[in-house]
Amino acid sequence: MKASYQIKDGSIIPVTDERAEVLVYVSPTDDDKRQIIDTLHLDRHDLESALDPDEISRLQLSPDCLSVIWKRPMNASFDQQMRLDVSSVGFFLYQDKLLIITNEDSLPFSSKEFQGVTTSVDILLRFLRHTVHHYLSHLKAIKQLTVELESKISASMENRYLLQMFALGESLVYYLNAIEANGGVLSKLRASAEKISLSRQQMEFLDDTALDNQQCARQAQIYSTVLSGLMDARGTIINNNMNVLLKNLTLINVIFLPLNLIASIGGMSEFSLMTKGVDWRIAYSLLGVGMVLLGWATWKVLVRIIDKRQRRIRRVSA
Repeated sequence: MKASYQIKDGSIIPVTDERAEVLVYVSPTDDDKRQIIDTLHLDRHDLESALDPDEISRLQLSPDCLSVIWKRPMNASFDQQMRLDVSSVGFFLYQDKLLIITNEDSLPFSSKEFQGVTTSVDILLRFLRHTVHHYLSHLKAIKQLTVELESKISASMENRYLLQMFALGESLVYYLNAIEANGGVLSKLRASAEKISLSRQQMEFLDDTALDNQQCARQAQIYSTVLSGLMDARGTIINNNMNVLLKNLTLINVIFLPLNLIASIGGMSEFSLMTKGVDWRIAYSLLGVGMVLLGWATWKVLVRIIDKRQRRIRRVSA
């Protein structure tokens, strides 16, 4: 898909190709790629790099064009998936226009961040800062999801929530790698400020973006370290929940073992002979009461034994 835009009164508005200052290609077809190469003389490798999600962020400066391969987070619904990915977007700044090539159809030109632009360079810089803020919003959502998963893991005996947390940890690694690579592009862009004739205001805007990106990288590093460091502990919680369940099931089984024996004896004809002369209603009522008392006594004895053993273990550990 191809879209054309023009800067007018500080806003970015869609126009026809003849007046376009900004050209955007979303998932370009083979015909679009040939048109880009023929009309704008863009190198095919740079074109394919802008569409490769595994491409590393980089900046190249040639006499005719400034090429920037930038990593941005992909839009995702946090209610549907826990794995987050990054995609590549290519910015190719010519003397009279800006070419943007991306695989994701989500252009933020109508947002408040893009108000007040005057040149194509302003659009490039605003897009870079918008991406940094996009990463920050995803990191905030990841933190909230982690807290929710922690509460679910504390009472869960399944691996589902733990696997979701593993997916978040993997996404943070990809995010951190992309953010740090973007930081290298910002540093190189700052070093090339004179070559691309950045104004003082644009340089200050670029410095602020670089600072936000450093804070974003630091925050992603902290989240990734905390998440990976506590992953084993959260797995231990699930194992402990399973051990508690097995202990309770074993306790119930031990309690019912003697009751099953008594119930088997009570169901035989010998019990009727033993209680001959006693009303069967009274005999079986007494048998039921005796089974309840025996089960209660067995439970009390087992619980006392378990408590004593746990206290002994705590004293030895201390």
